[in-house]
Amino acid sequence: MALGGGMSCVKYLLFCFNLLFAVTGLIILIVGIKSLVSSSPYIDLTDEKFYTSGPIAFIIVGIIVFIVAFFGCCGAVKENHCMIVTFSAFLLMIFIAELAVGIAGYLKHQELEDSIMRHLNATIKDYKTNPEVAKSFDIIQTDLNCCGIKSADDWPKNGLPIPDSCCSAKEVSSGATTPCGTDSPYFHSVGCLDKLVNYMKDIAYVLGGVGLGIAVVQLLGVIFACCLARSIRSQYETV
Repeated sequence: MALGGGMSCVKYLLFCFNLLFAVTGLIILIVGIKSLVSSSPYIDLTDEKFYTSGPIAFIIVGIIVFIVAFFGCCGAVKENHCMIVTFSAFLLMIFIAELAVGIAGYLKHQELEDSIMRHLNATIKDYKTNPEVAKSFDIIQTDLNCCGIKSADDWPKNGLPIPDSCCSAKEVSSGATTPCGTDSPYFHSVGCLDKLVNYMKDIAYVLGGVGLGIAVVQLLGVIFACCLARSIRSQYETV
């Protein structure tokens, strides 16, 4: 069925948009996987499930976008009203999901510091008796080059010696005979709380920014699809 010149332009724009959607699906998938991997070592240190559910939602949405792009491409090329309406409905749902993840990413960071502080204070005293707690603290202090919660003083305050992870791996691997301490040349003098909060906030900002940015682009796709579907329906009603 031939469309008017204006709607033919919309048809090809929609087809091009779907190629773009396939690319955005890949971007969403990569961002979701990267965010999940980056936050996974520190998930247990916060009550905020967003840092698990947000990346997983992105991974699922990224996969769905490929399926939705197929409906959009076929519908635009074949001028199939049903396919285009299906495409519009799926795209609108994805738009809402990405918008929700994007807004949540910007809101959740406000509650993050209190949540992490609460967990670190509750678990630091179990460093010697709980291997999981010890593993979490060692990963944080090694990866982020920090020591303690607000400072290295948090360890003696809780009746514990300063762990080796408070010193750089260079000193530990060199077989230093003296235990890690504040006088060690590779000692991490900065507390972990601020570094960890900033690290997790960066993940939230990436999820939020990507979610909101791609959602705006996909909203344009919904508008194009609705215009094309309406034109095709009008053509059928005219015949």
